[in-house]
Amino acid sequence: MRTILFVVDDDTAGFAEPGGLAAITFSDYLQHYPKLNEPRVRVINLCDTSRYLSQGYYCSLLAEARHHQVLPTVKVINALRDDNATLVAPAAAIPRSGEPLPEELIVCMGEAHEPRLQKLAGWVYQQYAAPILRLALSQQGGETRVAISRLALAALSDPHREFAVRQLQRFSSRAWRTRAEQKKYRWELAILTNPAEPVPPSNRGAIARFISAAEKLGIRAVEIGPGDFTLLGQFDALFIRETTAIDHHTYRFACEAEKMGLVVIDDPSSILRCCNKVYLHDAFSYKKVPSPRTVIMADASSAALDELEQQLGYPIILKIPEGAFSKGVYKVADRAALQSQAAALLSESALYIAQQYLYTDFDWRIGVLNGRALFACRYFMAKGHWQIYNHGSKRNFSGGFDAMPTFEVPTHVLRTALKAAAAVGNGLYGIDIKEVDGRAYVLEVNDNPSLEFGVEDFIIGEELYMQIMAEFLRRLEARGL
Repeated sequence: MRTILFVVDDDTAGFAEPGGLAAITFSDYLQHYPKLNEPRVRVINLCDTSRYLSQGYYCSLLAEARHHQVLPTVKVINALRDDNATLVAPAAAIPRSGEPLPEELIVCMGEAHEPRLQKLAGWVYQQYAAPILRLALSQQGGETRVAISRLALAALSDPHREFAVRQLQRFSSRAWRTRAEQKKYRWELAILTNPAEPVPPSNRGAIARFISAAEKLGIRAVEIGPGDFTLLGQFDALFIRETTAIDHHTYRFACEAEKMGLVVIDDPSSILRCCNKVYLHDAFSYKKVPSPRTVIMADASSAALDELEQQLGYPIILKIPEGAFSKGVYKVADRAALQSQAAALLSESALYIAQQYLYTDFDWRIGVLNGRALFACRYFMAKGHWQIYNHGSKRNFSGGFDAMPTFEVPTHVLRTALKAAAAVGNGLYGIDIKEVDGRAYVLEVNDNPSLEFGVEDFIIGEELYMQIMAEFLRRLEARGL
């Protein structure tokens, strides 16, 4: 379990009511911590940090020296002291109601004082993770500019202070919202899922079995969602079971968790490498991992397309560098389709990928964890389609599957999968392979492979979940407190 300390300059009033917070003054924190045999500590620094070498500055500095996880970090304090801590808000973070924006917004633990601006508050908090932020909003040239500054709890007006205390109280209890636990666990694992995701990498049956397997190994597993960024510091490990992308909250979750010292699967490096097919192609070439003939393209000129036709022939597979579950992948059969689709991809990305088309009835998927084969499946193409997923069909969205023991997988397929995984890292990967004329060709490495109850676990059952949780346990024990 983890102790949360709310540190204030000199006034703990308003924290002591039933169900309140463990608020202490900076003086108390300075004199009485760290304690012998103390549990893992998370410090929420509510002191004034506007001045260099203030109590608030030293609070975060001492917390980092004492190996207490602290919010904000010294790095964030220094960044927010800079008058240039200003961001241009993305359009998706601004409500479309047309209602004028306020000049000021107070954000506490990522929660907005005005609920309609919650997306904006969450986005800013992911850039500058601090307990209490003041956002000064202004419109310039059609853009919404956000000037960010950090506030101490004592500096808030009464209504804003009441709001902040409520949010802090809520924060202190949210991670343990599932049920009261009588058993004490040494480790706490967050499993990031998204109920709104149409095609999640794990179904409900798999998530339940991950939680059960974790408990058998002395790990308490708790589901969190995209809005629970502020809860990361209450955990020891993060398991991402939402489809990942680089310009996405999943990557920010992974980066923040790794920065806090959590054990993370998918780790940020794996997400960065696997989500970008340009990197994978380069890595495969360097490590001599067999893959279909691939060309990285930067233009769609006639000369470039002429050369591409000569190198690959038709049909040609075109891919946007970032994509998952067969999205952003197109098969073109003639010059007109090639030119049109290449131009469309270049409107989204500076590069696109052209690849040799290899016909097969199925794709191999080899699950690899820390360099060891975990499971094997053959995924068959969706009915009447050339991919295993057909996003244009609800009735025949995906093809069937055939699971088998890893020792029955052809040796050349298994060896190629392990070689491809080694080119990326030591995480949990799904290696997609086509087998043609007795040779294996790697299509891609998935950092967030499908792990569904009744599919990938068809052969080894509960052991699939136990092995993954055992790897978390191994890494947690190696890391220590």
